[in-house]
Amino acid sequence: MSELKKISRREFMQRTGQAGGGLVFALTFASACSPAEQAIAPIAKASASVAPNVYVNIGNNGIVQIYCHRSEMGQGIRTSLPQVIADELEADWDKIEVIQAVGHEKYGDQNTDGSTSIRRHFDLLRNAGATARDMMIAAAASMWAVPASECVAREHAVHHAASDRSAGYGDLVDTAVGMPQPESAEFKARENYRYIGKPMDTIDGMAFTTGGGMYGIDTALPDMLYASIERCPAFGGSVVSFDGEAARQVTGVVDVFKMPEPTVPAVFNIQGGVAVLANNTWSAAEGRKALSVEWDRGENADYQSEAYKESLIASASAPGTAVLTRGDADIESSSTHEAIYYAPHLSQAPMEPPAATARINEDGSCEVWACTQDPQTARNTVAATLGLEKEQVTINVTLLGGGFGRKSKPDFIAEAAWLARASGRPVKVTWSREDDIRHGYLHSVSAQYFRAGVDDDGNTTSWLQRSSFPSIFSTFSPDVNGPSSFELDLGLVDNPYDVPNMRIETCDAKAHLRIGWLRSVCNVFHAFGSSGFVDELAHAKGKDPKEHLLEMIGPARKIDPADDGGKYTNYGQELAQHPIDTGRLSAVVEKVAELASWGRELPDGHGLGIAVHRSFLAYVGVVAEVSVDENGKLRVHELWTVIDAGTVINPDRVTAQMEGAGIFGMSLALHGEITAKDGAVVQGNFDTYPMTRINEAPTEIHCHIMESDAPPGGVGEPGVPPVAPAIVNAYFAATGKRIRELPLRRAGLA
Repeated sequence: MSELKKISRREFMQRTGQAGGGLVFALTFASACSPAEQAIAPIAKASASVAPNVYVNIGNNGIVQIYCHRSEMGQGIRTSLPQVIADELEADWDKIEVIQAVGHEKYGDQNTDGSTSIRRHFDLLRNAGATARDMMIAAAASMWAVPASECVAREHAVHHAASDRSAGYGDLVDTAVGMPQPESAEFKARENYRYIGKPMDTIDGMAFTTGGGMYGIDTALPDMLYASIERCPAFGGSVVSFDGEAARQVTGVVDVFKMPEPTVPAVFNIQGGVAVLANNTWSAAEGRKALSVEWDRGENADYQSEAYKESLIASASAPGTAVLTRGDADIESSSTHEAIYYAPHLSQAPMEPPAATARINEDGSCEVWACTQDPQTARNTVAATLGLEKEQVTINVTLLGGGFGRKSKPDFIAEAAWLARASGRPVKVTWSREDDIRHGYLHSVSAQYFRAGVDDDGNTTSWLQRSSFPSIFSTFSPDVNGPSSFELDLGLVDNPYDVPNMRIETCDAKAHLRIGWLRSVCNVFHAFGSSGFVDELAHAKGKDPKEHLLEMIGPARKIDPADDGGKYTNYGQELAQHPIDTGRLSAVVEKVAELASWGRELPDGHGLGIAVHRSFLAYVGVVAEVSVDENGKLRVHELWTVIDAGTVINPDRVTAQMEGAGIFGMSLALHGEITAKDGAVVQGNFDTYPMTRINEAPTEIHCHIMESDAPPGGVGEPGVPPVAPAIVNAYFAATGKRIRELPLRRAGLA
C-alpha cells in the first residue's frame, strides 16, 4: 500500500508543477507563522535603524521599512499606502520593504472598511513620509554643519549643492539616532509627485500568482488542531443536546467542545454551537456530521423570507419617520408615479471563507493569525472572550482572500482563541462555504416606496421616498427596529436630485438574522431603487434617460442635507472637505454616456441603461448594454464605468477595483439572494448562491478615471451601487418591461 501522507495545497501545487511543468514556489514555516515579520524579498537586516514615526523605519543598510496598517484583500492597499509615504520621503521604490502591521492602536484606525484607507489617511501618510524625509535632512545638515534649509532630499539621499556633497539615507541613520522626531513637515507640491497618481504594479502580484501569498487559511503551527463547528440553523438558537462520543469515534478526532452560548446582542461574539477538534480538517468535518445536535431554535425559528418580504413592503407603503424634509412632498401635481423596489439579503461570500489560528502562550497571552479587516476589534474581542487585557493579545494580519466587509467581524477569531485555551493546543478554525453563507453577517433585505409628482411641463415637482430595512445596528443592540442614523447617508438623505418638494422617511423592520456590512452597504439597495425610479420617470415623461437624469440632478451646486433636516452622520465630519457636488455628479454622467456612445443605433433586442451614484465621497456612473435572447435570458455585453474619486494614488488599482465592482455588482443583480425558511438560511454554496461566471461576464468593462485635484474619495466600494440599476434600466430599454425586484434570476432572466 502507498503511504497516506497529509500535504498542503501548496505542496500539492509544487508537486503537480514539477510533474506537469507548472510554477513551483517553496514555502517556509516561518513565512506561514510570522506574516508581521515578512518582507517583500529577503533583505540583509540592518544593524541600526531610526524610526521617525510608527509607519517608517530607516536602516543603515539603506532599506526603508514601511508599515502597512491596513489589510490587503486584493485591492492593492499594500502598494498604494507605501506609494504615498515613499513619495513624500523621496525614497527609491526598489529600496522599500513593506511590513504588515499587527493590530495596535498606535497605528490609528486599522479597520479596512468603508473605503477609508486612502481618503482618511492621505495626509497622515504624507506626513509620515515628509517627517522622515525632514529627519534625514536634519541629520545631513548636522553631519555637515550646514543649515538644513540648504539641503534637499532626492532619490533616497540628501544633497547639499553648495558643497557638492550627498549622503544616502543609510549613511545618515547613525547621526539621526537620538535626534528629535519631527511632528509635521511641509508636503511636496503635486507637480513633484514621483509615485502618487502613477500606475504601479502591486508588490504582492508575484505572490498572488505563484501561490506564495500567505492567507489566514494557510497558517500552520506545531501541534495544531483543526476545528469544525456545528452552529444552530436559526440565528440566536442554542444547543439542547449532542452526541460527543459518536464524534470522538471518528478517526482523527481529538476532542469535542460545547461553545459558549450566543450573546444578546450578538456583536462579534461566539454564536454557540459544538466544535469538533481533530488532527486534520477532514476528520473534524466528519466528526461534526456525527454530532446529532438537538437545537432550541429560539425566537427566530419562525422567520420565513417570503412572509417577511410582504411585511417589509407593507411597512414601506405606510407613513414612516421623516429624516429629510424640503417643501411639501404632498403638494398636488398634474400626475403622479409610484413604485416599490425590493432587494433581498446578500452574503459577502469571499473566495477565502473566515479562517483564524490561535495559540495560548506559556504566560497566558494569546497570539492569533487571521485574515482580518479589523485587527484592533479582533484584539479587543479576543481579550474580552478570554478575560485578558488587550496588551496580552497579538493579532497577526495575513493576506485576505477577499473580504467585502465579512472579515471586519472577528467572531471566527474569537472561536479560535476560545478553543485554543479550552484544548490547550493551537487551534485553526476554518469556516466551510456553507458556514460562511448560512451563519455570517448578511447584507440587509430592503423595501422602498417611491412617489413622484410631475407638472404639465414634465418637471418633477415632488419626491417621496420610504426605506424599510433591518439595521446593522441590530447586531449591537437588540431593541433596534429599523434603519439607524448612521445608515441614512448611505444613498438616502444624501439625495442629489433638484426637486423642490422632497420628503424621505424610514420605516420599521425587525432583524431575524445577523446583519452586517457588505461592499457599499445600504448604497446597494438605495441606488437600485432611486436610479431605477428616475429611469421610470424618464420613460413616463417621454424623455431620454440620460438627459432626464441630468435634469433631475440640476445645476452645479453643493448640497448639505442638514439644510433640510437630513441626519448626515456617517461621513458628516468629512462633508466640509467633500461636499455633495452635483457638478461632479453631472460630469460623470456626461462622460460615461460619451464613452458608451449614448444614443447610437443598437441591434434588435439590445438596450442601453444608465445610472449614477455618489457614495463614500466618490462619484460613479455606469452604462450597461444588454440584450435578451429568444428564451428571455438577459446578456450583459459591455459595461462602461466612470469614477471621480478626487486625487488618485494608483490608477491601475482604481481600474482593477472598478472592473471588480462591475463583476461584483453583476453577481448581486443577476443572482444574489439569501432566503430563510424556519429561521434557517436556505442557500449554502455557489450552486444556490451563484457568482457571475466567465460565460456571463461582459466582453469588456471600460473604465475612465476623471482628472481631479480634489481630496481623495473612496474607490473600493463606490463602483458597485450603479451597476444593478444600469442593467435593469438597459433591460427596460431592450424589452419595455420594468424590473423592480432583485435578483434577475428570480424572474427567470439569468
